[in-house]
Amino acid sequence: RSKGAAGAAGCAPPSRRRAVSCSCAPDSWSRGLERRQLVLSGLVSSFAIVLPITESCAAATEVDDDGVKMAMLVDETNAYSFLYPVQLPGKKTSFRWVESRKSERYSSAAPLSPDARQRIVSERLDMINNAVISVSIGPPSSRFLPSKDKTTWAAKNVADCVLSDKSSLKVTTSQRMAESSVLDAHTEDVDGEPYWYYEYIVRKSPTKSAPEPNLFRHNVACTAERDGFLYSLNASTLSKQWESMGPLLQKAVASFHLLPPTEKYVPPYQDPWRFW
Repeated sequence: RSKGAAGAAGCAPPSRRRAVSCSCAPDSWSRGLERRQLVLSGLVSSFAIVLPITESCAAATEVDDDGVKMAMLVDETNAYSFLYPVQLPGKKTSFRWVESRKSERYSSAAPLSPDARQRIVSERLDMINNAVISVSIGPPSSRFLPSKDKTTWAAKNVADCVLSDKSSLKVTTSQRMAESSVLDAHTEDVDGEPYWYYEYIVRKSPTKSAPEPNLFRHNVACTAERDGFLYSLNASTLSKQWESMGPLLQKAVASFHLLPPTEKYVPPYQDPWRFW
């Protein structure tokens, strides 16, 4: 290029250079726009996970006999539902539930122990009340439940089976069980299927703001079996808050129910190591 042409190009106004750049590379500009849209959509997804769950996000709300307002969670992927408290009677303050783990299939869910047998498929928490409600799925252990006939399973054995797979520490099964103490366990018939209910405490509290040695987490849970896997709903809070929060968490556990599978149902045995 001659010096004159180069000088003319160098003296071109900025607006003209930008116009030439855009008109000559439309694909590059559109790719940049797509990348920005992807970034924005990722930010929106992140906010959807950490923001409190509002009533508009719930599938339905109802008021029970005690005047407690409850919201229903329906997971069609794993085919279950349960109620959780959102507002107490006579109080304007609502629970501030946060969806820490969005509902997902068993294959991509976070494992609860190093052997990855039992996995969390849904979890929400209320940090003000130190309450956690989670659903986990995992296969039964022949050590605790040797029979294939679930109608013969004792509630205490089911509780021990589930709790033995819940520790995230690299310890033995006996050491995991020593962390928990089952206070009560019983079986109830729900639509012709056995449901096992149990109450237990965990001595190792996950909160660092509670140095008292007698502080622990108080848990209530319900387990049901389908397709050779145990589905468990667990609700817990700190022991010092059990008197006020316990009855509400028990309502949530009592409402847990396995739903008839639809076309959206993904059984746990399907693609067990698929992560997408």
